[in-house]
Amino acid sequence: MEQFHATTIVAVRRGSDDVCIGGDGQVTMGQTAVMKHKAKKVRKIYKGTVLSGFAGSVSDAFSLTEKFEKKLEEHGGNLKRAAVALAQSWRQDRVMRNLEALLVAADHESLLVISGNGEVIEPDQDFVAIGSGGNFAYAAANALYNHTDMDAEAIVREALKIASSICVFTNDNITVEKL
Repeated sequence: MEQFHATTIVAVRRGSDDVCIGGDGQVTMGQTAVMKHKAKKVRKIYKGTVLSGFAGSVSDAFSLTEKFEKKLEEHGGNLKRAAVALAQSWRQDRVMRNLEALLVAADHESLLVISGNGEVIEPDQDFVAIGSGGNFAYAAANALYNHTDMDAEAIVREALKIASSICVFTNDNITVEKL
């Protein structure tokens, strides 16, 4: 059975007041068929104070996002504590261990990547990109962040646009959420 994949997610923080995440809308089945063009893979969670975006298997990513929201509730919206708790659960739970997804989460204080290996990664710079077109989007975000005065939203949109022009698993139906 083929799996549904393909996503590019980019998140950027320019100080605590300029936080944005975006993702393309493409869902691909296997290596050959685009199944959906306008999927929404980014959203605001926990009372609109946390941005999240996922890459990987769609059903796994939805499960992961749901579990992350519960951890945010348990930890009063503390992003880092919720991320560590989710990563620990993910690594220890036999069902969760098989989830094939990555999650990016950001608030006014932190930007994190959470993986199924139990990793919580805080990038060295205030931008990150994951998914099929993640490397392309990351390179674009890096250049834009470090060599322009563009705000977070403009960087996210342009990085995704550049990735969509290079990566066959990334399209230009972009969804953006901003804090």
